[in-house]
Amino acid sequence: MRGPWLTSVLGLILLFGITVLFVTGLVSYAAYNPDLAAVNDQTPGKGWLGFYLFPWPTSPYWLYRVTQGVHVTLGIVLVPVLLAKLWSVIPKLFEWPPVRSAAHGIERLSLLLLVGGAGFEFVTGILNVQLHYIFPGSFYTLHFYGAWVFIGAFVVHVAFRLPRALRAVGHRLGESAAGTHDAAGLVSPRPAAPTISRRGALGMVGLGSLVLLAVTAGQSMGGWFRQTALLAPHGQDPGSGPNGFQINKTAASVGIRPSDIGPAWRLTVRGAGKQIDLTYDQLLALPQNESSLPIACVEGWSTSDQHWSGVRLTDLAALVGLGTNTPQVFVESVQRGGPFRSVVLRDNQARDDRSLLAVRVNGAVLSYDHGYPARVIVPGAPGVHNTKWVTRLTFGDPA
Repeated sequence: MRGPWLTSVLGLILLFGITVLFVTGLVSYAAYNPDLAAVNDQTPGKGWLGFYLFPWPTSPYWLYRVTQGVHVTLGIVLVPVLLAKLWSVIPKLFEWPPVRSAAHGIERLSLLLLVGGAGFEFVTGILNVQLHYIFPGSFYTLHFYGAWVFIGAFVVHVAFRLPRALRAVGHRLGESAAGTHDAAGLVSPRPAAPTISRRGALGMVGLGSLVLLAVTAGQSMGGWFRQTALLAPHGQDPGSGPNGFQINKTAASVGIRPSDIGPAWRLTVRGAGKQIDLTYDQLLALPQNESSLPIACVEGWSTSDQHWSGVRLTDLAALVGLGTNTPQVFVESVQRGGPFRSVVLRDNQARDDRSLLAVRVNGAVLSYDHGYPARVIVPGAPGVHNTKWVTRLTFGDPA
């Protein structure tokens, strides 16, 4: 069963799947725009990986929900294919001598980075989906740089192996079994009697992927389908009612105290050299607008559209004298711990009429866990950018 045909078929499936994973991963970072010290946003002076030359769009509002849902779901679905591919080439990983020429040495090094990179990317991605933040640093930084190491090795490997893989798939099934067309050296010289055909093996791998699809995809689709998502990030029950939809973290889990969001809470709005402070009642007295938007998180889960109401970010910018040309906005939360206490929304996000500082959802006051007294909701943005428990908005340069 082990031989060039099976390895090649699995490899071609991964060629397509990993390409989609890499592209949707880059899209995710374009939307998230993390601070990775020197590399991957559009700030002037960034390094040679500063390739995001466009602001992440706010329309269509479901764009991130689709791209990140595809990224996470496909990553999980490909796990059986990846494991089968590694099984099929195990003899090659231990061949001797390990290096026969300069070209062979480059290929062997690419294999080390390829296998190690694949394991690192899939393991860290799955751990993040399950909210197991056990990384020795930021998941976003590690996963991003790991992806570049992996894709570099992947490109080298494809350059060496794609012609051979296409030839192997083109042969009839019986030809490579005897080893006569086994230029890759994958067939055992004394194979045991097979207990399953190669097509049967592919069927078993495909069935495993279909099962993972069935118990994963519902988290990205939301609504009733979420009940099928047995591998959703966690089993937390959001309850019923207007606030009964998915969350990542509760107010208690991030150290939000009653005094932080009680009567003493104030919203500070800064910009153009001015500052105003609003009480909760004053915020409610401002013109209220509505938006129907989902929440889509980097872990792959998303909600169906929720009906939000609150004050447009452009109206808050106008309070400090800014006109229609609303700049970027620096959003800060009362949350004390964790990496998501503040976030920058780009100018096109702040100017969108659907971007709100929301105070109500589905006709009810925000629950504590959904960000009471106020949270940002922006079309097309990752869930982490929809900051909860907002206390300060700074339009323009936060310095």
